[in-house]
Amino acid sequence: MSQEIAVIGSPDFTTGFRLAGVRKFENVPDEAKDEELDEAVMRTLEDEDVGIIVMHQEDLDYLSRNARQSVEKSIEPTLVTLGGTGGASGLRDQIKRAIGIDLMDE
Repeated sequence: MSQEIAVIGSPDFTTGFRLAGVRKFENVPDEAKDEELDEAVMRTLEDEDVGIIVMHQEDLDYLSRNARQSVEKSIEPTLVTLGGTGGASGLRDQIKRAIGIDLMDE
């Protein structure tokens, strides 16, 4: 079964993905992140059609402890964060968590 990419974040963040063809998204305005981001993340985690969730790294700070643990432990869908200071090592960890091996191991 083919799975989709979902994007969660502010309308400014999700718009580019939507223009690129991503059909699943959750718009959470900046002023509502404290109240609405947890629910948007949990809805997306429960969607069986979603294989990858894309969020801005800074938005993780708005998540409750339970929601943050859920996305960090989730294998499918896999969370990919953009921005922040994680850089290549952060992406490396995300790939390793998603597929179970370190592709860049020397």
